[in-house]
Amino acid sequence: MSLYNEYMEEIQTRKTELGLSPKPIDSADLLSEIIAQIKDTGHEHREDSLNFFIYNTLPGTTSAAGVKAQFLKEIILGEESVAEITADFAFELLSHMKGGPSIAVLLDLALGNDEAIAKQAADVLKTQVFLYDEDTSRLEDAFKAGNAVAKDILESYANAEFFTKLPDIPEKIEVVTYIAGEGDISTDLLSPGNQAHSRADRELHGKCMITPEAQQEIVELQKKHPNAKVMLIAEKGTMGVGSSRMSGVNNVALWAGTQASPYVPFINIAPVVAGTNGIAPIFLTTVDVTGGIGLDLKNWVKKTDENGKVVTDANGDPVLEEAYSVATGTLLTIDTKAKKLYNGDKELVDVSSSFTPQKVEFMKAGGSYAVVFGKKLQTFAAETLGVEAPEVYAPSKEVSHEGQGLTAVEKIFNRNAIGVASETPLHAGSNVRVKVNIVGSQDTTGPMTAQELEAMAASTISPLVDGAYQSGCHTASVWDAKAQANIPKLMAFMNKFGLITARDPKGIYHSMTDVIHKVLNDITVDDRAIIIGGDSHTRMSKGVAFGADSGTVALALATGESAMPIPESVKVTFKGAMAKHMDFRDVVHATQAQMLKQFGGENVFQGRIIEVHIGTLMADQAFTFTDWTAEMKAKASICISNDETLIKSIELAKSRIQIMINKGMDNEAKTLQGLIDLADERIAGIKSGEQPALAPDDNAKYYAEVVVNLDEIVEPMIADPDVNNEDVSRRYTHDVIRPVSFYDGKPVDLGFVGSCMVHKGDMQIIAQMLRNLEKQNGSIEFKAPLVVAPPTYNIVDELKAEGDWEVLAKYAGFEFDDENPKTAARTKYENILYLERPGCNLCMGNQEKAEPGDTVIATSTRLFQGRVVADSAEKKGESLLGSTPLVVLSTILGRFPTMDEYQAAVEGIDLTAFTPLEEELTTKFGSEQAVPVKVL
Repeated sequence: MSLYNEYMEEIQTRKTELGLSPKPIDSADLLSEIIAQIKDTGHEHREDSLNFFIYNTLPGTTSAAGVKAQFLKEIILGEESVAEITADFAFELLSHMKGGPSIAVLLDLALGNDEAIAKQAADVLKTQVFLYDEDTSRLEDAFKAGNAVAKDILESYANAEFFTKLPDIPEKIEVVTYIAGEGDISTDLLSPGNQAHSRADRELHGKCMITPEAQQEIVELQKKHPNAKVMLIAEKGTMGVGSSRMSGVNNVALWAGTQASPYVPFINIAPVVAGTNGIAPIFLTTVDVTGGIGLDLKNWVKKTDENGKVVTDANGDPVLEEAYSVATGTLLTIDTKAKKLYNGDKELVDVSSSFTPQKVEFMKAGGSYAVVFGKKLQTFAAETLGVEAPEVYAPSKEVSHEGQGLTAVEKIFNRNAIGVASETPLHAGSNVRVKVNIVGSQDTTGPMTAQELEAMAASTISPLVDGAYQSGCHTASVWDAKAQANIPKLMAFMNKFGLITARDPKGIYHSMTDVIHKVLNDITVDDRAIIIGGDSHTRMSKGVAFGADSGTVALALATGESAMPIPESVKVTFKGAMAKHMDFRDVVHATQAQMLKQFGGENVFQGRIIEVHIGTLMADQAFTFTDWTAEMKAKASICISNDETLIKSIELAKSRIQIMINKGMDNEAKTLQGLIDLADERIAGIKSGEQPALAPDDNAKYYAEVVVNLDEIVEPMIADPDVNNEDVSRRYTHDVIRPVSFYDGKPVDLGFVGSCMVHKGDMQIIAQMLRNLEKQNGSIEFKAPLVVAPPTYNIVDELKAEGDWEVLAKYAGFEFDDENPKTAARTKYENILYLERPGCNLCMGNQEKAEPGDTVIATSTRLFQGRVVADSAEKKGESLLGSTPLVVLSTILGRFPTMDEYQAAVEGIDLTAFTPLEEELTTKFGSEQAVPVKVL
């Protein structure tokens, strides 16, 4: 059967079974067959073939794009004739192909001998921005050889006409409101984790946004108000919390955005989203990628009494009152010039933060990528011509306060900043381009990252990047047909692109499904690094890491850069002593609870950097804190360690990188060996005293300072989704932190120890508890299932060597087998211990899930509705989060323990302990020498 006939069968299946349009074409072989049918004027499928060629072929560097560009070139040169595609139309189609093969063709034509064609090709090239070194080198060589067309193109680029000639954004944008949900809206609502396999199929994935009923309501609003854009709102909450999902904003744009090009299907841009408390930082980045608008509505405010004091409810939470209504169907106007939101003539709220000069540029250019590439292209052209580039783009915002020291994140940004004009250090509020040192792509967003790389015509990783990794952890627990179809293809693409990949496309080394954050934490060997990762929990305990959408990951891989503001910081320090029966996870939860209490319910962490002075806690254990900062709604986090601890952490990272090398995972560029060399260089700098461990200046300025009192933490602390709270907006947040005594024997249906929040010590704790309980009771019986997923294979190997794995396996009713992985997800659980293969497992919700309606106690980070556990008809599913010892004991008892039971179970066990520093680590302003200051 021909490829075309197979494609037609697929089209019919998609239409009949799913109600979908034809899948966009990315195959060169299929498009070649389609072109042959176009050339055959009498072919029965010629009309359909024309439509597929013109309207349904993916651009960029897909193999199909190469074939399409070449055929259009032949039409322009008169070598082929297609009545429906004139030379002018061929040029128009090339102009929508964004880069890669299309740029090569346009350069061939522009630098050719036919003057008329050369001029037309040059005019199209002047609108393009996705040029890479091989493209710009051709232009530079032609210019130096005296080619007038090349000079003309370069002059246009130097003036950034590809940007200046674009229309300005409308002064007035009419919107009609649609309340997508009350309270914080996670990206799981917009792009469910259990539908991760379909993200690269944009039309199919769009069907999973919110509900089919919601999708139809959005369509009806559009029909009723054709001149307005539908604005999706998180009422009484924040829009887009949790995972960093480009697919979430893609889905919103698909239903309520604008088609980017008439010749590229299902790629929409410019959505409008809003939240009472604004947009989560990671999600806002994805909005910028699409040139969309994200609004902070502030339509609910804290109620105050006649004395100006905040009124609280019975739980001590502030009572909110409505400042203005955004009920579904309300017509509003965004004035982009005045930067205000109106209802008719009534001003509702100032939205200046949504229309900074940089954000307006993203909107004008159709997305942030075009601005990033445009700036680079303008700089190249001006340097090639030997002229000063005119100031076209809004200058990078450079904020510098004389005499003010730097926080840790300010130091990192200053160290990695690119193209800064200021001669004095930059402070928070600055907006700069920075070099990205480490990049991580995860496997459920990876197919989209690959698409983005193809769309921006990138073919190899930027030499600026020190190391990059493609994970396999989000699809580790079930090797089903969907994973088998998507993952090998993804690994092959990323391996060829230059990443270290979890799975070897050649099948030489053993597949590694280690949790991506753990791997990134190991390959980060410099505490001054900037890390970008395709997951919200990209929060390293070395350097500063930002969770990002698949597109921002692609941009970092392709350019080695990212543009972002320097965020404000909140300093977190500790006092008191940690009780021996407490685990560090309890400290993490207590930090959030004490912060909210200290600041009257205001989350001072939201959108800011948490600078946690962790001191002597190794990177593996400190990661438990930094990882949780995603749930604190922080932008990122930074650990302040002393020199000795940092060296130990880097040495540990070196040993793990060496294991990866020994497995055969290094590439031709010797990326992993390069990281070991960088680690040695960093250690030498610390030991010499010339480059001590990262620390803030003694006179750095913080937005707030939080002091965590360890003496107050006397019970295991649990993060609770509070599923039955009468106020819907307060459900499924991570702000309800309660002591275990609150639950007083509450039944537990399933326990989970795993995800990125655990380390080797957690696995050892399980083994020690089993030994303890066996000694106390003679035998162990699980009254609820316990699922254990170690985060890495290294940990499994070490546990086997040290004897702890033998204890775990003794009580396991199931132990993973890499030679025979599960091909279907469980729907039922027995009351046994399940030893799962390393990876994310239940935390992701895309493969394994608890039974509907279960009460789950987990070490995970996710308590979103339906993520780990769905609701049943009888009961809401609950995903409560706590420490490893609490989870283990709860599954053995089948309920939450009493404090007496808990303390007896952990007696003599080395939990993840923590002792605050007696000295505050700072650096004297203007010097890199650490100045330990005694804490009073």
